Amino acid sequence: MGSVKINNVKIEKPDDDFTVNIIIGQTHFIKSVEDIHEALVNSVPNIKFGLAFCEASGPKLIRYSSTDKDMEKLALNNAKKLKCGHTFIIFLKDTFPINVLNSIKQVPEVCRIFCATANPLEVIVAESSRGRGIIGVIDGEATSKIEKEKDIKERKKLLRKIGYKS
Repeated sequence: MGSVKINNVKIEKPDDDFTVNIIIGQTHFIKSVEDIHEALVNSVPNIKFGLAFCEASGPKLIRYSSTDKDMEKLALNNAKKLKCGHTFIIFLKDTFPINVLNSIKQVPEVCRIFCATANPLEVIVAESSRGRGIIGVIDGEATSKIEKEKDIKERKKLLRKIGYKS
């Protein structure tokens, strides 16, 4: 059995831009690019996104699709850094992952979602002589304390302000 090297891959996005969200997942078929694209555009009218998919066999290309050139560029640049077979990365602009996650999960080829976030993100990648794969993600920063009554009120107020609770 060969050795495995573990790396952290920092996902690059505009600094502190919480209008840009990232979804990273695993899928198993080249058809995924078109199916995920359709799931996204059918979930949110006029959605702005970039999608990149790393092939695991054949020509091993990064396949892609988008509705926004800036998000496309982010998806492609980060897929080049990840180089993990059967991995997809989506960058969303002005759209929350909660609006598209169920549609993406319903795509028959999608095996798992690793994360959906606007936070700073690192992907833990294992590399062997065969290739690279995602072990997990570091999403944001370490938790620091338990919320207090004031924090609970602020959380509830924010959810109502952005329209996710009434």
